[in-house]
Amino acid sequence: MRKKIVAGNWKMNNDLAQTETLITELKAQSNPAEVEVMIAPSFTNLWQAFNSLKDDSIEVIAQNMHFAESGAYTGEISAAMLKSLGIKTVILGHSERRAYFNETDELLAKKVDAALANDMRVIFCFGEELADRKSGNEEVVVESQIKNALFHLGADAFKHIVLAYEPVWAIGTGETASPEQAQDMHAFIRKTVADTYGNDVANNVSILYGGSCKPSNAKEIFSKPDVDGGLIGGAALNAADFYAIANAF
Repeated sequence: MRKKIVAGNWKMNNDLAQTETLITELKAQSNPAEVEVMIAPSFTNLWQAFNSLKDDSIEVIAQNMHFAESGAYTGEISAAMLKSLGIKTVILGHSERRAYFNETDELLAKKVDAALANDMRVIFCFGEELADRKSGNEEVVVESQIKNALFHLGADAFKHIVLAYEPVWAIGTGETASPEQAQDMHAFIRKTVADTYGNDVANNVSILYGGSCKPSNAKEIFSKPDVDGGLIGGAALNAADFYAIANAF
């Protein structure tokens, strides 16, 4: 049975006071049954968020991590550091990390390995840009990103991996991905996993949609058979909007 997941990526937003306010607003909402709700605050506010939500069903997760356990990597955060705060899930491969910080598939494979070695769950992001979509290469790009970073793993590893498809071309570009386009790509992703690992693995891995999901379109997107939830950006910064999406199932 695939898990339904709605994860809010706060990105580089909210100072400590704003984090506390938003968490208070989130706690006032009712968590939907059978949906895992997660939030990813900034590194500086992870402990405050975790401590505030330790008795709540909302899971606090990290936006990124380094592949090394320790060492001369100024400004970086290790899996062990995250675990020491109680963090058990990390987002890796986000389109902004790929674009702005030049994260490659090879680097992300190392990060995935480090997370799994530390018994962490990974939300692994991937997706094509506008030029890829217009040239008809979207499936080639997505397949390559998944295989290069994940397909060295054994089948059991996918019990600890959530896939998150980000159509980069539909985020802040004026272009819009339809629910049908989301479903088509999610079905392709699931088939790609099945072709290597079998239907049991593919049918049990959750695939989230990360393309400007909001209250107005979440219900239709989540109704598609291969869409198991969303990785939410801007709408996650508003408690009412975030929970409207979480309740869209």
